[in-house]
Amino acid sequence: MEQKEKGKKQILLRISPKLWEDLAAWAEDDFRSINGQIEYLLTECVKKRKKGQKDDQ
Repeated sequence: MEQKEKGKKQILLRISPKLWEDLAAWAEDDFRSINGQIEYLLTECVKKRKKGQKDDQ
């Protein structure tokens, strides 16, 4: 078995087949796995949200 990155959490995510297809195509364009693409997108959204909160203060 491959060693899991320390501290990574697993989640179950249910998405529509259409969204899956769109994410798969996007991930392929960006040379990422679907899991990597979802993690990237979530990370970017969290960064953007945190930046927005700093601008509001």
